[in-house]
Amino acid sequence: MLDLHTHLIGHQDRPANQKNMKDYLEAAQRAGLKEFGFADHDMYFKELDLPLIREVAKAYPELNVRVGLEVDYRAEDEGKIKNLLQSFDFDYVIGSVHEIQNWLFDYPEEAEKHRKMEPDQLYISYFSLVEKAARSHLFTTIGHFDLIKLFGVRPRTDVRELAEKAINAIAENGLVAELNTAGRYKPIGEFYPEEKLIREMVNHGIDFTLGSDAHEAKLVGRDLKEGIRFLKSCGVKRLISFQQKQKLTFPLD
Repeated sequence: MLDLHTHLIGHQDRPANQKNMKDYLEAAQRAGLKEFGFADHDMYFKELDLPLIREVAKAYPELNVRVGLEVDYRAEDEGKIKNLLQSFDFDYVIGSVHEIQNWLFDYPEEAEKHRKMEPDQLYISYFSLVEKAARSHLFTTIGHFDLIKLFGVRPRTDVRELAEKAINAIAENGLVAELNTAGRYKPIGEFYPEEKLIREMVNHGIDFTLGSDAHEAKLVGRDLKEGIRFLKSCGVKRLISFQQKQKLTFPLD
């Protein structure tokens, strides 16, 4: 089992020191993980000590520790993102959309704005950015593909139609999608992405990885066993991890 979406420092909740790294790695061991990845938010990059992760990981030889980054995608920042990603030899990079035209839409206080917007247009705006992220050649992985649903607003049109171009972009560029279990603890109360989107992605030959989106050590591995069962029920046959941006395949028996 693997968990490639965890945040060592959360939202600047703790330092990137050996103690906190060990807390996460020991939590990964308790969860029975074989592959584990740190993927902190790029906005906190200067506070990270990525070489130290590699050093601390040596004390956990039975755990394959990967170093990633979750990047907030903004089309106008592609050059800056490229330069940032060249500064370290990442194993993988998650591209995520948290913002639409300078609107940070996933903050709790934004829920009412979601409910006031025309739902199809909300989804169209979101998925157009996901498509651009998938075509940017910056990422290995697309994070929480249908994050825009987090406050429970559903589109009038079939979501598969609204997401079609983004799904095609992921497939055409060989990216990996993520089953992110954190959605269960948002108002929507379900994993990202939803079942019919997963099935559509499977039909397009898209592979999946797993992420708890843990922002504290005690949440590492949360609901991933159930997530695996869910993926298998949707036709997913294998999971993907990464080493130096090369895919590692783990069959789901």
